[in-house]
Amino acid sequence: MADITIYGAPWCPDCKRAKKFLNEQRVPYNWVDIDNNPEGQNVVQSYNKGKQIIPTIIFSDNSFLVEPTNAELADKLNLQTSASRPFYDLIVVGSGPAGLTAAIYAAREGMETLVIERSGTGGQAAVTERLDNYPGFSKGITGAAFADELTEQAKRFGVEILQAQEVVEIGVDGEGQAGHEGDHHYVKTGNGDVYCATALVVALGTNYKRLGVEGEEDFIGAGVHFCATCDGPFYKGREIMVVGGGNSAAEEAIGLSKFGSKVTLLVRKEQLAASKVIIDKLNSISNVEVRYNTQIQAFRGEGHLESVTVLNNLNNETYEEKPAAVFVFVGLTPNTGFLKDSAIKMDERGFITTSRTLETSIRGIFAAGDCRAGSTKQVASAVGEGATVALMVREHLKEHDEMVDRAHLVEMTEA
Repeated sequence: MADITIYGAPWCPDCKRAKKFLNEQRVPYNWVDIDNNPEGQNVVQSYNKGKQIIPTIIFSDNSFLVEPTNAELADKLNLQTSASRPFYDLIVVGSGPAGLTAAIYAAREGMETLVIERSGTGGQAAVTERLDNYPGFSKGITGAAFADELTEQAKRFGVEILQAQEVVEIGVDGEGQAGHEGDHHYVKTGNGDVYCATALVVALGTNYKRLGVEGEEDFIGAGVHFCATCDGPFYKGREIMVVGGGNSAAEEAIGLSKFGSKVTLLVRKEQLAASKVIIDKLNSISNVEVRYNTQIQAFRGEGHLESVTVLNNLNNETYEEKPAAVFVFVGLTPNTGFLKDSAIKMDERGFITTSRTLETSIRGIFAAGDCRAGSTKQVASAVGEGATVALMVREHLKEHDEMVDRAHLVEMTEA
């Protein structure tokens, strides 16, 4: 039994946000839908002096929060949200496998390293049910356990990690942000804090586009997945459902057909937006069924996905299906939106372009992992990029120190 209970309703946006925040922090909780639980309504009213305000979140010590912000939840969970100093050798933005690996390598090189994460550590890997293709784990490892191990390893080497802090601006510290003038770089967080560093690593990751329907967030990693390569093998011999209408969805349905006894591809429109070659291959596979003009309306279950409500767009009729898992492929978006007005160059989809040394268009700012154009979107390669970018940062810091030494020498000579 979890120590936290959320009293709310499926239609409540603040309830969804609070659940999403706790899920990202990998904090277990009990969920009580007061629409279907009269006793839950009474509990809410008792804590709110007769008023029915949701979400009402009750903790093990009987303390509670009503309609809390993410910052209030972070404070209640004792998450570190402010750094101990204004200046670092390296600041890593993002704490997925690429970001944490970069931080580990940098800290072991003696660099003072700060990691800033807007949600929970581990990135997309943390919400993967199980990593079965990562080298070194012969029996596999859960995504949450993998993320926890990475986080603890980074802390062991002295990496400082801020959570629940979103970076809203990145730039060159030409104006002396935080009291450090020169060619340093700065990041600004949503609460107004500014931190500077000699080098930055941007490891923002990506976000799988969600369907935005009831129950989806509750079952991510527990029957709802976004990576067939990662999670498909866990459903051998079972029925699998795929959602999407483009090349990615069709290709993943083809890949999943090797594992599932049956694969059903749900396409919201009346036809696929995939290439003819892929469609022809899809239609040639006997255990794949394509249903057009259909979409998922809700995910249901207790702890793990048990059923989905499917809507027929033509007649507005709904029906229940019981797939072992649902894989959603409706798009992938890099978490780089706040960089659109910066000098960091990106491709047309918002992925950051880099040189062969993983340096961006701004000297001293590097990128690694899924947000980088050309990355493979796999955990093993993200870890590899994290290690590589840390070594590139090391070389940059050496060059930077040499430039500073030469500048000081010139100043002394002229004096």
